[in-house]
Amino acid sequence: MLAVMAACSPGGGTTAGTGPGETPQAFPISAEINQLRDNYGKQIVSIELTNNSDGVLTVLGARLGSALFTAEFGWQAPPGGIDLPPGQTKSLPAQLPAPVCGPAGGQADDAPTVSLRMARATQTTPAAASPGETLAAAASPGETVAVAAADPFGVLSRNNTEMCLAQAAAAVAGFQLDPALEVAADGRTAVVRLVITPHDAGPAAGPASLTLDRIEGTTLLAEDQSAPWPHAVPVPAGGASRELRLGIRPARCDPHAVAEDKVGTLLPLRVTVGGRDGLLKVDAGALLRGRIYDFVTTACGRQ
Repeated sequence: MLAVMAACSPGGGTTAGTGPGETPQAFPISAEINQLRDNYGKQIVSIELTNNSDGVLTVLGARLGSALFTAEFGWQAPPGGIDLPPGQTKSLPAQLPAPVCGPAGGQADDAPTVSLRMARATQTTPAAASPGETLAAAASPGETVAVAAADPFGVLSRNNTEMCLAQAAAAVAGFQLDPALEVAADGRTAVVRLVITPHDAGPAAGPASLTLDRIEGTTLLAEDQSAPWPHAVPVPAGGASRELRLGIRPARCDPHAVAEDKVGTLLPLRVTVGGRDGLLKVDAGALLRGRIYDFVTTACGRQ
């Protein structure tokens, strides 16, 4: 749930400013945390704001605080902010900071907070309406208001879990896909190379090794059955670098496979490290991504 840092009622409710003797009313913005598929590998989440009033609300800034992350973070507003038209939702991207990594199996944050800085709010009201009737949708210039919201898909906890796993794995070794792609003579299969570079074991306490349990397919790539992918690969810190050759084939050949791809070139590695077990996603990078798209297009055309 999202909450903002000012203009809260004593009982914790979300309110707009009111005049003397007037009853506080709920501020007419609802908010939700989400994440677009093409931002999965970038640790960018979305703060989705919906204007539930019949007037325009202008937002100058939005910053999110969560116990799952080391610092407050938020949306970089353009000059003048953005207008929220009545009944519309706008999605504000926010880059996640470093995670707070406690014991394995992190918990959801029940009380993340967001600061919304408002520029103005206009309300269409009947001509005979008294000033107090518009206060539920009005904000003074520069006012910071509280907006309760939700994280229904567990976006923050999921990203915290993935980032903490990646942090623990990075203390042991680095994983990278070589930009070269070896395409078979018949064009139906290819080989990508996963390069594993162990890091020197330092004096600080940390994982001494990890296990690459298995490599999973993507929406775009599947295992070449004639060249099975390795399982249960031990990776000790301070060990020698190694290269795993992974035979691939298209996972799908419908017309939208490449055109609509978002995460098909993020290779999921199922790893166990430091008491954590989860997916470590390795980005192919721009050069290899383009080569994979060309390969999938050609291979599908030959089936």
